[in-house]
Amino acid sequence: MIILMGVAGAGKSMQGRLFADEHGYAWISTGELFRVLVTGERRAEMLEGKLLSDDEVIELVDKTLKLIDLHEEFLLDGFPRTKVQTDWLMNEVSAGRLKLTAVFNLTASRDVVKKRLLARGRQDDTEKAIEKRFTEYETMTLPIVDYLKEAGAPVYHIDADQDPITVHDQIMEYIDKK
Repeated sequence: MIILMGVAGAGKSMQGRLFADEHGYAWISTGELFRVLVTGERRAEMLEGKLLSDDEVIELVDKTLKLIDLHEEFLLDGFPRTKVQTDWLMNEVSAGRLKLTAVFNLTASRDVVKKRLLARGRQDDTEKAIEKRFTEYETMTLPIVDYLKEAGAPVYHIDADQDPITVHDQIMEYIDKK
């Protein structure tokens, strides 16, 4: 399992697609799952930039993991984002259900993130929602990167302000060393 972390707009989905296409890996994007499967009031809240609860996210990820061959390499894009989610994931690794290959934290500046997200034109990509996502990333998710490293996960920081192919090539350098 390769984990792609970073603020919205850092390029996690772009890298997930590149990996999936180039290597045939399963790519699990929690953002894509949420946009497809979450409806009603929860969807409206999500469009405002509000995160789903840990229980909702873990349940969805767990159900999705049951659909793929966990003995094959796969990508997790946008999960975990909280300590509760990380604890669940690391328990799955400790129990032998999952094998953690690497964690890639895609770092990107506020200006680049804002430009990318506004350009893609999704309904939930408003300036207010983008700022909220960046704040949530800094306060909730970024500490998870350190937590994973402290737990023994191989964590690599990648400058995602660069073009997608350069970012992908840098990630591949780490993967090829494994």
